[in-house]
This record gives sequence, C-alpha cells and structure tokens, in this order.
Amino acid sequence: MVVINYNLYGVKLLYSVKSVKEIQDLNPFIVVGCGGGGEKFSNLEGIETVGFIDDDVKKQGKEFCGQIVADSLENCLKSAPDAKSLVIMLPIGAEGTALKYAVQAIDAGLNVITSFRSLSIAENLSLKKFADAKNVVIKDIGPRLDVVEKIAGVAPEKSCEVLPKISYKPKAPVIFVGGTSQECGKRTTTKMLGLASMEKGLKPAIISTDEMGLEEPTDFNFRAGSLSAMDVPAAVLSAIKYAEETKQPDIIFIEGQSSLTEKGNPHPRGLSAAILIGAAPDAVIVGHRPNHPYREPRGIEEEIKAIEAVEPTKVVGLSVNLKNASLDLCPEYFESKFDLPAEDVYNNGAAKLLDAILEYLGE
Repeated sequence: MVVINYNLYGVKLLYSVKSVKEIQDLNPFIVVGCGGGGEKFSNLEGIETVGFIDDDVKKQGKEFCGQIVADSLENCLKSAPDAKSLVIMLPIGAEGTALKYAVQAIDAGLNVITSFRSLSIAENLSLKKFADAKNVVIKDIGPRLDVVEKIAGVAPEKSCEVLPKISYKPKAPVIFVGGTSQECGKRTTTKMLGLASMEKGLKPAIISTDEMGLEEPTDFNFRAGSLSAMDVPAAVLSAIKYAEETKQPDIIFIEGQSSLTEKGNPHPRGLSAAILIGAAPDAVIVGHRPNHPYREPRGIEEEIKAIEAVEPTKVVGLSVNLKNASLDLCPEYFESKFDLPAEDVYNNGAAKLLDAILEYLGE
C-alpha cells in the first residue's frame, strides 16, 4: 500500500518506504544492479537476497554478495524460485532498464521496490495500477525531501540529481585552475593559459564553469552552480569527453569555482570540490588574491593541502592577483615562500605557468 504524506504546502508526496522494517515482510529479494546500491541493499539488517541481475556482461556469471549474477529475471528465477520481491538499485540514466524489470517482475507475480534514482511511482502511476491488477505490492524508496522541507522550510519537488553517470579517461592532460577564494583570478588565469598554449603551438580545450563564461579562446561554458553537486562531476567529465571528440586537443584547461578552504559562506566549497573531482586533473594551478577586499581566503598552503587531499594530483604553480596587494608584494615573493613558480598573469601572461605545467607533465 502506498503511503501518502503531505509537505508544508499541502502537496502530495508518495513515499512508500521510510525504513527497512517496512519491507522486511517482502523477503526474499532479487536485486537488479550489482553496484554500490545493490550491495548496500543486500547488507541491510533483516533483508534476505537470493539473486542478483545485471545487464553488464562482465558481471554476469560472477559471484556478487554470495550469489551468482544472472543476465535476466527469467534465468534468475530458475535459481531463486522462492523469491517474493525484486528491488531495482540502478543509477540515474537507467530509467528504461528500471521500467523493463519492474514490468517483468510484476508480470511474474513479484513485489517491486524501486529507487527514486531509477524509477518514481509518482511519475509512473500506471505501474501502480498494473501491480494492483496482479495483486502485488510496488513501493518507492523516496528521496525524503519532506524531511529537507521540514528542517529548511523549502525543498525541490523531486530529486535534483538528473545527469547519467559517466566513466571516461581523457587522452589529453587535464589542468584544473583552482583558487583560495571567489574572485581571485581563476577566470583570467584559465584564459591566459589557453592563449599561452596557442602561442606555443598547442591546441587547447578551455572549459568555463561560471555563470558568465570566458571570452575567447574558451570552447564552451556551462554554469556548474546551476546543477546539483551530485551532477557536477558528471557534467565536467562529459565536457571533457565532448571537447576531445569535437576538437582533439593537446591539453585541457578547466576553470574551477570558489575554493575548498575559503572562510565564511560554505555553500560554494561543495561546488569547488565537485568540479575538481569531475576534472580529476593531472596538474593544478592555484590562484590567490592577497588582501582580498570582500572574501576570506585561508591561504595558499591550506588550499594546496585541500586540493591534493581531495584528488591524487599536484599543484605546480601559483597565479597571483595583485589588484589589492601591497606595493612590496610580487610573484617572486610567492615563489620564495611556497617554492612554486608564480606569476601575475593579468600583467605578464601565463607562459611561466604553462612551462611549469609542461615540465611537470614531462612534455
């Protein structure tokens, strides 16, 4: 039976599953999806799994959580005839596959548990009618946005995570341009690195992630801050893949946002981490604006430690924005203090930083 709750504004929310106890009477389960979600479900207290299915031929016939992975529901039921229910634990982007298995399971007389990431009952009420006709249960593992609304006063109508997951290994080296704060020069540094690459005879791909975009020679801009933090890495990796397919670059530069360590407003720090994770860079340039008039950077040392802790990469140079710096500050000061090449790219260009990148990459 579907449980109907109401949010603060009286809008219906369909949540069938609020705790594991509510589905223990549907044991034993066949699990669709031999990944993190499938393993997590099988390890829940009081849950019994008797079979697994995955469309990935590399997983079929292999052991997963104590069971041999089947290639279809029909074949799985042959080895697990006592199964009463099927749970769908698939990632975003697999809605078609999720729908296929839900229909097959209901038709076979199995109860169905779906995950909001792969199939929402609220958007597929025909499935509920089909399940009722077959006298089986279909329940939805909801995103619990009602709880978010209760504690924050507002929540999205549905899960914000929508982009399909992507796995891709770039052919060209990827360079991430980070910084110690917002408005510290990441946009200018990314542009200047692209120009320096072109002057050296290289073909760069330049990806902007801010709301305004980079002027030439950027290739394209998308506003990473418009996406769920869960979607940002997929968007960045998709951008890298798209750039390589359309341009075949020698090197790829990705503009970061905000900082991992800036004090004050914490919201952009998650965005910064998500872009960095999606870029999975071979090397990093860190921007810094000393005496920033309206931001609170912790500093270069802290940002370097944070970046190299989040990703297995290396910070190889510093881009210093001297707009608000005292007169005695210069790139050489930062070079001596941090033992890294440093440059005022706004006035001097980014050739020195590009040389540092290429030297580190061994090119």
